Amino acid sequence: MYQEKEKEKIESRNYIFLCFLILLNVMNFVDRQLLASFANFIIPDLSLTNTQFGILTGFGFLFFYSIMGLFMGILADKFHRPKLIALGVGLWSALTAISGAARGFVGLLLPRMFIGVGESILTPTSLSLLGDKFPQNKMGFVTGAYYMGVPIGAGLSLIIAGYLGPIIGWRMCFYILGMIGLIFAGIMFFIKETPRKNIKENVVEKKINFKEIRMDISTALKENPALTLCIYGAVIYHLVLGAAVYDQVWYVKERGFDRAEIAQYTGYIVVVFGILGNLFGGIGSDLFREKFKLGRPMFLFWLMLFLLPINILGRLVSPENYIFWFAMMAGSFQLGALYGPTFSTVQELAPSHMKATVIAFLILNINLIGMFIGTTGTGIIIDTLLAYNETATNPIIEPYTKTLLFFTLISSLSIPMFWLAGKKQKTN
Repeated sequence: MYQEKEKEKIESRNYIFLCFLILLNVMNFVDRQLLASFANFIIPDLSLTNTQFGILTGFGFLFFYSIMGLFMGILADKFHRPKLIALGVGLWSALTAISGAARGFVGLLLPRMFIGVGESILTPTSLSLLGDKFPQNKMGFVTGAYYMGVPIGAGLSLIIAGYLGPIIGWRMCFYILGMIGLIFAGIMFFIKETPRKNIKENVVEKKINFKEIRMDISTALKENPALTLCIYGAVIYHLVLGAAVYDQVWYVKERGFDRAEIAQYTGYIVVVFGILGNLFGGIGSDLFREKFKLGRPMFLFWLMLFLLPINILGRLVSPENYIFWFAMMAGSFQLGALYGPTFSTVQELAPSHMKATVIAFLILNINLIGMFIGTTGTGIIIDTLLAYNETATNPIIEPYTKTLLFFTLISSLSIPMFWLAGKKQKTN
């Protein structure tokens, strides 16, 4: 009886810890999405081109976030994880506050680079910790719950932009959020490490051999096609998420919304339907896996196939059409539903001694390929089309719409990849 009560007590602590990591991930995505949410404030204030804005949200952030993320995943498999997270939260929060003082493109680019370094620590380290606190059959729910930080954080950043932007300005919002993050970093620093599963005598070798790690990742991908397909299905899907940093500008320039008003609307939609998607993707993929004995990526295949026509139509119709709003809700729902199945599948298929490293490899590819091409490519294409329109006798109508639709179609190539991954994954 005592052992059962003690087990329940420990399990409760694990869920409390999960909630704290969700809170940190909310802060992570609030800070990360601030530029996109304040796009209609920052672009004119700093006189940025679409290409420069794409660099700030793309290369300037994602290159360092992705490269350092792999290194941080390696560290998470070797060293004290809560202290690593505290370091990352403190770093990105301090630099977010510094970003508020930027007076031009370069002044915003430099802190954005190192914000990426700080944020790269959180997810591989957090998922590694959660994998040691929860059983495998609950990881779809746990990972989906952790990734509620994405819609909540992204939605809150839009709500902040919509309500506080016109009142206190984007700079003061950056200062305040940076200070809040530093407080959370202090709390995380004093949390104890969690014993690691499936590591002999719970001893972690601290010597890092990069050649061996590279070979281990290559071997894991070659020996498990389901893992490889799941990773690169997620990468291709993120092309449209990278392009979506221009959504706020699109709403204003080609759909006629007020910048504060649409930030408020989309903020609420992202929070509500993103959370519903997270819960649906996490719990639903666990039930799907158990019932049909197929990998969780097959669950994503059916969901994304169903929502694809809605996502396409949403780019083509006007706000007076209910499909426009339904597509906005569907996009947030789909984004939320992606993370639980994807990251729990990677956790499940990765070798036990390098789970955080493989997660970091996934994040590196998502951001360095998917998000980078989406953000930077969209900015370049839009600026090219706008420059063409200045001299063309037959200008291209709605260049933002056409560019965003292009990336929506390209990202749909992830659908067959998830189907193959689901078919190839072996489940117990």
